[in-house]
Amino acid sequence: LVYQTEKLIQDNSDKIPAEARNETETALTELKEKLKDENADTAAIRQATDRVAQAAQKMGAALYEQAGAQHRTASGDSGGSGSDDEVVDAEIVDDESKAS
Repeated sequence: LVYQTEKLIQDNSDKIPAEARNETETALTELKEKLKDENADTAAIRQATDRVAQAAQKMGAALYEQAGAQHRTASGDSGGSGSDDEVVDAEIVDDESKAS
């Protein structure tokens, strides 16, 4: 979890909002300290792990929102229904089966 989260931050440092990044880095630091502490109980480690997971999830959600916003902007979608394509209701008739 620590490695994956640090890699996510490193690979997307310019795309992650500062607040989400700071929260995640703080949670990572706490978890690393708990893991180094030989006297830390499993409940404390589990709690720190949960904080990192939640912070990383917020960071991922922020990245996902940005990607969606960029996609909408690039495609020119203004949130409308996008009904530019005309739908035609048709029935397919196979003339060869009638000839047999």
